[in-house]
This record gives sequence, structure tokens and C-alpha cells, in this order.
Amino acid sequence: MKNEKATKKPVRRKLADIRKDNSDQILLVAEKVFAERGYRGSTIAAIAEEADLPKANILYYFKTKEILYKAVLGRQLGIWMQHMDAMTVDQHPRDALRDYVRNKIKQSKDHPNSSRIFAAEILHGAEFLQEKLRTDLKDQFDRTCEVFRGWIAKRWMDPVSPEHLMFMIWSSTQAYADYSFQSSIMLEKPEMTEEDYEAGVELITRLVLKGCGISLL
Repeated sequence: MKNEKATKKPVRRKLADIRKDNSDQILLVAEKVFAERGYRGSTIAAIAEEADLPKANILYYFKTKEILYKAVLGRQLGIWMQHMDAMTVDQHPRDALRDYVRNKIKQSKDHPNSSRIFAAEILHGAEFLQEKLRTDLKDQFDRTCEVFRGWIAKRWMDPVSPEHLMFMIWSSTQAYADYSFQSSIMLEKPEMTEEDYEAGVELITRLVLKGCGISLL
């Protein structure tokens, strides 16, 4: 008998995976352009040039500049809400809040442009975000505040305001994206290092836990 070698067929990627990769790449480039030029100063042509793609390719995935801009904002908001949703009443706040702070600062470090776009959008009245703020984010915000109230009821943390605790964590962690250029100058560095971000995680976590009466150990 002859030993026949099984011929492996080349693995063909699913069309949905290819579309997602292309869409994600366009979103990353769009983040950069929108962060540098703002919504009104950006064009599909500029984004296509930055991505080294024909303009038609961008419009195949995102029919208009507004749809692309909302997709950038929506993706950032979705990631933030996932981090919020990861906290549960059964977790001890010492662990849940530490993970939340770390995830928020990591997002600021890895995707500073999307955070800056989000901040600029809010400062200009949230024209393209109001609906999501009033629905998706508000629903998640309320659920997260209920988690905090559950921890308070279990006496795992002091009776602080869940709403203002969230505001404080948001502002301190997003500062590592929105004000990174200023921070780099203050630290006399070309840019912030991994050690700088880690120092931020540790300090903010310590302040949050101690401020809420939660043991660090």
C-alpha cells in the first residue's frame, strides 16, 4: 500500500472576520484623524489617505463621516461599559475596583485618541452622543451604582455616594489619555512610560480604596 500524504486545504478566513479586521483598522486610523482635526476638520478623504486606502473602501464600511465618527465614539463607550459591567455585587470591592482602575488606565494608555475624541465631544455638547449617554450609558451607570450600594449594604465599603465615586474614577483615569502630553512635560519625559502608568494605577487604587474605607489587604 502506498502511504498517501493527506493534502491540507488552505484555511480560508471567514468573510465576517475579514470585514471586522478591515473595519477595526479603519476605526483606528479614524481615531487618529478625528483626534488631531476634530469632527468638522476631518474628511473621509483625509482618513483614506492616512489609512492608505481608496476613499471608496472607507465608504464601503462606513457610508458617511458621521456614521464613522459615531462608530469611533460607540466603540470607546462600549469598552468602558464592559469594564463597568464586569464589577458584580459578589466580588469584593477591593478586587473589583482595582481591576476597574487598571482597565481604565490601560485603555487610556492604549487608545488615547479615542478618549480625547470622547472628551472633546462632551465639551462641545455631545451632539452625536446624547442618545447613547441618556440610554446605554445611563442604564449601565445605574446598574454599577447598584453594585456599589450592594457592597455598602454588606459593609464591605463605607456609605459613599456611588455616583460621585464613579465621576472621580472616570476623571482620574481618563486624565492619563486626555492630559498625557501635559503630564509628560511635568515628568520631564518625551512620553509617559509603563512605570508611570503603573504608578497611576497604584495611587488611584489606594486613594479609592482608602477613601471608601476598604482594606488594602
